[in-house]
Amino acid sequence: MRNLCMRIVLVVWAWSLAFAVVPVFAKEAPPTAADPALEARVMAIAEELRCLVCQNETIAASHADLAVDLRKQIALKLQAGQSKQEIVDFMVARYGDFVLYRPALNARTVLLWFGPFALLLVAGVVLALNIRRRRRATDATEWTPDKAQRARDLLSEGGERP
Repeated sequence: MRNLCMRIVLVVWAWSLAFAVVPVFAKEAPPTAADPALEARVMAIAEELRCLVCQNETIAASHADLAVDLRKQIALKLQAGQSKQEIVDFMVARYGDFVLYRPALNARTVLLWFGPFALLLVAGVVLALNIRRRRRATDATEWTPDKAQRARDLLSEGGERP
């Protein structure tokens, strides 16, 4: 019994020591560009583009491999002298308007902007029609004095069944 307790204490001590040492090996993610000014410009552009893997994060916030590659591609294009608008236009041409985190309102993005509101409106109409249909159904089966008397007759001992 004593030997088992010593083994448990040793295992717990070893695991706690291992978990205490793990943070020492943690590193901060290296920046994609050696130049801080270039890095800031890359992140400013990446904030405007949607991660195609995550779909609810910007490329700047995402850790997906595609987002990392796109940030590197943005940095290369900036180093080549392309403007912010040229890079955004390239991304839209390659991946479509969906890559824009805040797409412009135009004929191609009307559904993207107003689709959720249209679905909400349709759901409200369906709900209103369903409530109206149920009210009409309950109005048709309203409890009348004749129905109440018939129920009393059926429940009494002398009531007859139809």
